[in-house]
Amino acid sequence: MDNGGKFRCVECGLAINSLYIQYSPGNIRLMKCENCKAVADEYIECEIMILMIDLILHKREAYMHLFYNMFTREKLKFEGLLWKSLLGFLLMDSYRVMVLSTSPKERIWPASFNSFLSIYGKVLYGVLFGNLIFLGMLLFGTRRFLNATSRESGFRSVLLAILVSSYLKIFLVAMMVWEFPRPVIFIIDMFVFSSNTLALKVVTDKDMIRCLWICLAAHTMKLFIEQSLIGFPAVSQIYSSS
Repeated sequence: MDNGGKFRCVECGLAINSLYIQYSPGNIRLMKCENCKAVADEYIECEIMILMIDLILHKREAYMHLFYNMFTREKLKFEGLLWKSLLGFLLMDSYRVMVLSTSPKERIWPASFNSFLSIYGKVLYGVLFGNLIFLGMLLFGTRRFLNATSRESGFRSVLLAILVSSYLKIFLVAMMVWEFPRPVIFIIDMFVFSSNTLALKVVTDKDMIRCLWICLAAHTMKLFIEQSLIGFPAVSQIYSSS
């Protein structure tokens, strides 16, 4: 598991060469961090379900394990994962926007072909343009206010971290099967926002407050663009109709 010092201790963030020593198949000893003296990464021995629960609970250590120790760059097809994450992100966001901007009857059976083109064309345009502004603001804020550089493909790492940390959008799939009130989408949005903030802090190792303001500005601008292009109903109307 030697990776040239590119693994990280999930407790203090120190770069280390290895996470464990393997004596025989199934017999390993976890390495301790020289800085904080704690086990560098306890998630090595944990089931994936425990990691997923800790990610949902927004534990910083779980995000450190995910972004630094779970895969090596040699094993990970970085570009492929980046494009797949972007595609999944856009698909989930398209469904989110469609639910917010249309009624169930309009989604299932548009009044005419022109109505179909109008509805889905507007959704596609809003999603693409809104997320272009969203990701652009995140990358600009990372460089301008977090003093991050493009060294070692840092921007691509930040982009992947934001896309992967939006995993909570997967709960939108449940809305395709069961009918939930539309305000649930805003609850999911809040969880995605907080997850993005923590992910940005982990990959940039900067102040939480700055990361929070950057993510807040990006999410707010995205919502403003979507509102301008598509025209969501007011929040009060959404709650009254649910």
